[in-house]
Amino acid sequence: MSTAIPELSTIAIELNEGVAEVHLNRPQRSNAINEAMWQELRAAFAWVDATPAVRVAILGGAGRNFCAGIDLAMLAGVGKTVAHVDPGRSREMLRRVILDLQDCLSSVERCRKPVLAAIQGACIGGAIDLVSCCDMRYAAAEVQFSVREIDVGMTADVGTLQRLPRLIADGIARELAYTGRAVDGQEAQRIGLVNQLFATPELLREGVRTIARSIAGKSPLAIRGTKEMLNYGRDHSVADGLNYIATWNAAMLMSADLEETMVAMGERRPPRFLD
Repeated sequence: MSTAIPELSTIAIELNEGVAEVHLNRPQRSNAINEAMWQELRAAFAWVDATPAVRVAILGGAGRNFCAGIDLAMLAGVGKTVAHVDPGRSREMLRRVILDLQDCLSSVERCRKPVLAAIQGACIGGAIDLVSCCDMRYAAAEVQFSVREIDVGMTADVGTLQRLPRLIADGIARELAYTGRAVDGQEAQRIGLVNQLFATPELLREGVRTIARSIAGKSPLAIRGTKEMLNYGRDHSVADGLNYIATWNAAMLMSADLEETMVAMGERRPPRFLD
């Protein structure tokens, strides 16, 4: 399959040694998510998912800030987008718009490859929705998180209220959603929102690349299966999860990756896996 990187207007992608770096690329607007970026996020992670040469992805933001959330110009134009002479049809259209935006972000979670978020500067509003879809979150020490929707008079509707309470304590998630207050890097690490803090954005990038390269060196089939099981187990009972992994490994366990691992251990060398 071709590894040709898609040409996108708001997102930049690089691929090196199995690691795709996906960067929100509107630094002049603090990477605020406009209409094009919503759709291009889905396109980018569909490419990550479908490209065998990609084993893991890093999601970052160009410039000083990771992401300032939804572009307010887009938010202000929603009324015009869904305008209809019939209020019922207008509201149906708005529901479809919201569901589509949800799906754009859910593409990160659906992606079979692990996605590591590297977060610096501001991570506000819709950016929380976005990083909540990632497998792991890492941040520079000066980061600022905020569930800001409440401060513009709306209920967050593209994932934060559904995913954040699964990442941090429910009461803390509610406090952040009700107050909109800022969370700095130290608190974000303490409450479990981020896995690790790095002193500077430069150290953040290098640290996350190191973690991503480590993941890229593992069996791609086993990594994809592990993500599938973790996501499934989050949303199902333990019994359901055990049943699913039994079925999965009945199909996937006896793979070339398992054989290569055994051979590499005997030869005292790193394994070399197919994409």
